[in-house]
Amino acid sequence: MVTFRHKGNFRNTEKFLNGYDKDRLLRVLNTYGAEGVRALASATPIDSGVSASSWSYRVDISASSFSITWENSAKTYQGTPIVILLQYGHGTRNGGYVQGIDFINPAITPIMDKIADAVWREVMT
Repeated sequence: MVTFRHKGNFRNTEKFLNGYDKDRLLRVLNTYGAEGVRALASATPIDSGVSASSWSYRVDISASSFSITWENSAKTYQGTPIVILLQYGHGTRNGGYVQGIDFINPAITPIMDKIADAVWREVMT
C-alpha cells in the first residue's frame, strides 16, 4: 500500500501563474497551432489531397487552462474521420486489412516540444 500526504496549498504557485500575460501566451499558442497544421498537412499521406488540406486548429481558454486542438474535417461517407483510418488502419470490404501509418505523432511531437519551451519562456519572463 502506498500513501501520500500533503500539507499546505498551492496559493503561491497559483498567484505566480495567474500573473502572466494571457494575450502573449495566446499569441504563442496560435503561432504553434498554425505551425502544427502545416506539419500535419505535410505529413498526411496523400491520395486525393483532401485529408491533408482539411487540418485546422483551435485554442480554447478556460479560467484555469489553455489548450490547442488540431482537427481534420475529412470524413468517409459514413462519417468516419479519414485520418483515423490512415493512422490506425482499417478493414476492407473483402475482409482484408490496410495497415495504419503513424504519421500524426512524428509530425506533432516537435511542435509540442516547441510549445512547451515557448510557454515556459512566456511564463518565466
